[in-house]
Amino acid sequence: MDKLNIQLVTGIFVLLGIATFTYQAVSIGGVSFSEQAGYTLTARFDSISGLREGAVIEAAGVRVGTVSGISFDPDNYQAIVSLRVNEGVPVSEDATASIRTQGIIGEKFVKLSQGGFPDMLGDGDEIAATESAISLEELVGQYIFQSDAAQ
Repeated sequence: MDKLNIQLVTGIFVLLGIATFTYQAVSIGGVSFSEQAGYTLTARFDSISGLREGAVIEAAGVRVGTVSGISFDPDNYQAIVSLRVNEGVPVSEDATASIRTQGIIGEKFVKLSQGGFPDMLGDGDEIAATESAISLEELVGQYIFQSDAAQ
């Protein structure tokens, strides 16, 4: 009987450990199983180089939404990014959406910079001012070719 009790306690302990580990992994990963209330905006970029669905949207360094979709417009040769902005986060008509990198080689995210117009965008509106992703390879290539041309 003692052996059965030890096995039962050990099994419960292992299950609690697995449940705790799973909860921590989901919490740290920022995964949400329910969609937060908000509205959708779109933005067009010439290059989104490395941006993925589910990427963070930040305003003033605070997470205010996620990238909900990415598509390609073959007519204008641009990427169309759908931005799911949390409810209660106003975005002015002249706001700028920029694709940035967290750190030197970190993940891509969308940075919203508020403009000065008093009118705000609503569900389904498009952000007109955008700044595409900066490609480190392109910058290095330009620097190398400029150095070769100067010699």
